[in-house]
Amino acid sequence: MVFDITQLKKIRKQIGLTQFQFAKEAGISQSMIAKIEAGRLDPTYSKVKLIENALENLTKSHEKTAIEIMNKKMISINPIEKVKEIIKLMNKHGISQIPVIKKNKIIGLVSEFSILSRDIEEIKELSAEEIMENPPPIINHKTEMSVIKQLLKFYPIVLVEKRGKFVGVVTKSDFIDALV
Repeated sequence: MVFDITQLKKIRKQIGLTQFQFAKEAGISQSMIAKIEAGRLDPTYSKVKLIENALENLTKSHEKTAIEIMNKKMISINPIEKVKEIIKLMNKHGISQIPVIKKNKIIGLVSEFSILSRDIEEIKELSAEEIMENPPPIINHKTEMSVIKQLLKFYPIVLVEKRGKFVGVVTKSDFIDALV
């Protein structure tokens, strides 16, 4: 992809930087930024590369991480929890999946799908461990949204950990909310 220098002002404003702040980040003078944006200066290739690198660094550093978009209220269940109680919990909190945790380790996931895939007659008597699906992925709290997006294409939820402890979850809904 070729960088269009004529779009510099628009991009700089989207990032929310003044000409001075952006010039400092790019390692060139503020007056040069002003002249480029006004169309009065055609910069050298090396200056365009400095600007392009600064834009890449600035936009990359603005990508949100898991800790910024996660839901800190992590609701989990133990493996012996009955489905009847799980359904009540899901309804109470307006959620569609719940991680199953045993001795601080994720062992599975109970979702609307795992409940719906069982016979109506037997479902209420079953426990979480009898209907749970494979556990969802666990990500570090510093994981960027671009990585989370890829995981959410295949999993309904990802768990967020920090220093070996679960600190939250990111669902598809949480991810979409973070885009606004």
